[in-house]
Amino acid sequence: MAAVKRLIVLALRVTESLDWLAPLLMRLFFGYFWMISGWGKIHDLDGFAQRFADWGIPYPYASATLSACTELSGGVLIFIGLFTRIATLPMMFNMLVAIVTVTSRQMRGLNDFVISDEPLYILIFFWLLMAGPGRASLDYLIRSALGINFALDRVAVEPNARR
Repeated sequence: MAAVKRLIVLALRVTESLDWLAPLLMRLFFGYFWMISGWGKIHDLDGFAQRFADWGIPYPYASATLSACTELSGGVLIFIGLFTRIATLPMMFNMLVAIVTVTSRQMRGLNDFVISDEPLYILIFFWLLMAGPGRASLDYLIRSALGINFALDRVAVEPNARR
């Protein structure tokens, strides 16, 4: 029994020491996905703007340009882990607009919503917003260099404190 306990403790220590890996891989994969998506749209802006016009989105060329630039720049920032939490906000807005203007037209119920891509993207952006980019990021390096105390992220409330 003691050997099993030691093995479990060892496995937990190893996975805890690698807790930086999952956010890094998520950022790299997800950031790259948005970089190439935005890059492709920028390089076919006329075609992308035509799709916006077909969907009835106002100011299709300007809207398509803004959307493509948001994807490209947001993808780059997420990929390198710089201003990650801030970058997620326009990306989430972009996905909300996509849901409202395009994908909701094909949705007939909750199942259609759940299996569409945009809600999943919003959840990943939300996770990045709440959890941050992780220790393997420029955000972390900048905060460390500036001496910002990471414990400030978790403010303890005294049990008997008045509200």
